[in-house]
Amino acid sequence: MPLVLTRSDLTGLVSPAAVVDAVEKAFADLAEGAASQAPLAVAAVDDAAHFLPMTAVSRRAGLAGSKLLADVPGNRGRGLPAQRSVLVLADADDGAPVAVLDGGLPTRLRTAAASAVATRWLAPPSARVLGLVGAGGLALEHVSALAAVRPLEQVQFWTRSDATAATFAERTAARHPEIKVTRVDSPAAAVGTADVVCTLTPSREPVVRGEWFHPGLHVNVVGAPPRPDHREVDGVAMARSRVVVDSVSTALGESGDALLAIAEGAIDEAACRLELGDVVAGRSPGRRSAQEITLFDSVGLGLLDVVIGRLLVDAARAAGRGLSVELSA
Repeated sequence: MPLVLTRSDLTGLVSPAAVVDAVEKAFADLAEGAASQAPLAVAAVDDAAHFLPMTAVSRRAGLAGSKLLADVPGNRGRGLPAQRSVLVLADADDGAPVAVLDGGLPTRLRTAAASAVATRWLAPPSARVLGLVGAGGLALEHVSALAAVRPLEQVQFWTRSDATAATFAERTAARHPEIKVTRVDSPAAAVGTADVVCTLTPSREPVVRGEWFHPGLHVNVVGAPPRPDHREVDGVAMARSRVVVDSVSTALGESGDALLAIAEGAIDEAACRLELGDVVAGRSPGRRSAQEITLFDSVGLGLLDVVIGRLLVDAARAAGRGLSVELSA
């Protein structure tokens, strides 16, 4: 029978390393035609709330799935999450429902894992210092995921919120006592001496400037919602970097970081046509020199939710978690 899994059911079921491995295989499968990703489409009556069905199928996972993402910025004023989601999984062969999952944890896991895969292929092998611009819900998952691909020694992070800073520092120290965690006073300082930078803010205006980039830096741009008018980095950042995207169609449809840089003339569309899957599958090179600046622009793929859903459902069944419900009764 289909399994219903709440957020608490999903917590602690899978390791970051296992998620990164599954996501890496999914990127290669997409490049090689063993998985399919539907074009991202937005349903909206007005600009107040956007609803995005993110649908994909993975033969490796044996699943098709669709995550309905609700992006409601006005929720912040109500004390509610700006983004909510639910993930529905079905058997890839016969279409039978397999599971319904709260989408929050899979989203955080796959976002961080995608950054980790990009870091594995694009960051310097010697990377030890991670800079975080933003320290909210995505931050701790990024530390854990990136620690699975690089031996991190230091995290330098920036956030406006003292409460967020204290929570992030405490949780990171508990999970990764071997990593030194330091709060810095500006986004520029977070970039500073970092080998890898992750931008994790829901920003509408750039919070990171390309003029701060130094040779050899790798940047994961992942925080802004899938809206063409939101961006975390400026056009100079895009122009100074070798840009790699999770999906060309998604980036050129919903990534404000890409679209606004193109509109300003900082780059053209050709600069956003290298997909991470092609790098993972060996069709294009990863990091090409020690001095190269690389940037991964991630909007998010439903395929990654599907493959992580496979891990979570299998682990939940093994652990006896969740509620089995006969939907067709």
